[in-house]
Amino acid sequence: MIAPTPFFADYGCHVRILEEARILQKLGHQVTLCAYPSGGDVPGLNIERVRDARQEGVQVGATASAQYKLRCDMLLFFTSLGVARRFRPDVIHAHLHEGALIGYLLGMVMGTPLVFDFQGSLTDEMINHRFLRRDGPFYRPMRGVEWLIDHLPRAILASSRHAADLLVREFGCDSRRIHIVPDCVNGDVFRPWWEWDADERAALKAQLGIPPGRRVVVYLGLLAEYQGIRHLLRAAKHLIETRSNELHFLIMGYPSEDHYRLMAHQLGVAEHTTFTGRIPYDEAPRYLALGDIAVAPKISATEGSGKLLNYMATALPTAAFATNVSREYLGEYGVYARVGDPVSLAEAIGSLLADEARAAELGRRLRERVVREYSWERAGEQILDIYDRVCGR
Repeated sequence: MIAPTPFFADYGCHVRILEEARILQKLGHQVTLCAYPSGGDVPGLNIERVRDARQEGVQVGATASAQYKLRCDMLLFFTSLGVARRFRPDVIHAHLHEGALIGYLLGMVMGTPLVFDFQGSLTDEMINHRFLRRDGPFYRPMRGVEWLIDHLPRAILASSRHAADLLVREFGCDSRRIHIVPDCVNGDVFRPWWEWDADERAALKAQLGIPPGRRVVVYLGLLAEYQGIRHLLRAAKHLIETRSNELHFLIMGYPSEDHYRLMAHQLGVAEHTTFTGRIPYDEAPRYLALGDIAVAPKISATEGSGKLLNYMATALPTAAFATNVSREYLGEYGVYARVGDPVSLAEAIGSLLADEARAAELGRRLRERVVREYSWERAGEQILDIYDRVCGR
C-alpha cells in the first residue's frame, strides 16, 4: 500500500487505510505500507517510511508547505520502489491522488497492477484546504492533472456512490473500472453506548468537566472550516439560548482547538462546550459513548464521512447536513439539515432533544443498519475480489 500522508494520525483517510490493511491481514494476506516520515506506528502493521533526516517528525497536512510535501512524494516513490523490489507485491494499492501517481510509475517499473483508493476530488480537497482557488490560474491545470491520474489505474475503489458518480460525470472514468467499497466500521469495537459501564461514563464526563444532568451532543473529527465547525458552534448558540441548562457540546478532534475555543467564547457558548483535542483512535469508542446525540456538520460535497459509521455503531441518533454522502450512510434514519445553515442544524438537533423515544429508536436503527451493511469483513472480501480481477485470476 502507498499512503502519501503522515500515517497514522487518528482521523479520516487514515482510519480507512488502517482498517483496510487490518482486514487484508486478517484474511491471510501480507501488507506493507509505505508512508511519510512522521506519524504513529501501529502494532502488527509493517510501515516503511520515507527517510528524511532533515525533516523527521514534521507533520504533513493542511499546514505543511507545498515544497516539503512534493519532496516527500518524490522520496516516497523511491522508498516504495525499494520496498517493491524486496517485497514483489501482486498488487499496488494506492491511497489519495499522489499515491495513485506514485503507484502508477511504480507499476510501470515493476509490471504490477494498480488499484486506486479514491476518497474524494483532489482539486476540491485543495480548495477546502485553501491550497487552490476555483477562480485562480492553477485550477484548470490541476483539474487536468486530476483527470489524468483518475485514468491511470486498472481499478478504482470509491468510498461512496456519490464518489463513483463524480468520477464518471466529471472526470469521464469508465464505470466498469469503478467499484464502490464504502467506509466501514468494526461493530465489536464501536459498541452501543448502553454497553459501556454507567459509572465509567459518569467518571469520564466529570473528568472532562461536563456538568451532571446535561445531555451531550458529540462531534468527532478534524476541526476545520470544511468540516462545518463554525456552523456547529453557531447552531450551539441557537440551541443554548433556549436550552441553556440541559445541553453540552463535546467537540473532539484537532487541529485549531484554540481557534474554535475562542470562537465559542465569542459566541457565548464556552460554558456549554468542551474541546478535548486529539482523541486516539482506540479511545474514540468510549468517548463517543458519552453522547446522547451525534452531529455531522461536514459541508464538503465530495469527501467521505467515516465518522458517521462510528456514530451509527455507537447507536447515536445523528443530525447531519443533507449531503449525498450523509444520506447514503444514514438513509431514512438520519435527521437532516440544509447544508451550511446553522439554524437548520440547530432545529435538527433540537428535534432529537425534544423526542427522546424517537431519538432512541433512530439510534437503534442506525446500529442495525451499520452492522448489516458496513462491516470490514464484507469490504475485505470485496477488495480481494477486485485484486483477483486486476491480476487476471
